[in-house]
Amino acid sequence: MNDDETWDEAYEGADADADLLEEELRRAAGILDPVPAQLRQIAVEAYALHDLDARIAELTFDSVVDAIPVRGATDVPRMLTFRAGEVTVDVEVTGEGLMGQVLPPQQALIEVLSGPQTGAPLTTDDMGRFTYGDSPAGPFALRLRTGREAIVTDWLTV
Repeated sequence: MNDDETWDEAYEGADADADLLEEELRRAAGILDPVPAQLRQIAVEAYALHDLDARIAELTFDSVVDAIPVRGATDVPRMLTFRAGEVTVDVEVTGEGLMGQVLPPQQALIEVLSGPQTGAPLTTDDMGRFTYGDSPAGPFALRLRTGREAIVTDWLTV
């Protein structure tokens, strides 16, 4: 660290170096010691069973399929509606992320499932609304945990 550099700037540079090193080590491990396909399949199957008692929220509306396109409109958000019994989840997908609402309004813990890792859990507000700041890359689903049950939406590709 030189005289002009603050401690914060020095740590930010160290964090960037650590992230780069971690990425290089992941690539090297993937090439030199890849996870066997059979082990990967077993892990996926085991993960699928961890929410065995979760109810599946069925996709009841998808603006890509069910809406009439507006001529000349670009960057139109994708609107999705999922339903599981009395619970409805409305979701708007944009390039900036997800916005949604659980109806009837209730407290719920929501996880965005996208690949092997889930995003940070989100909590709905008093109106059942939630936001997720990253647009899912590839297939995604939502897992909702209310006080009495777990609900998982269908998987969709953005």
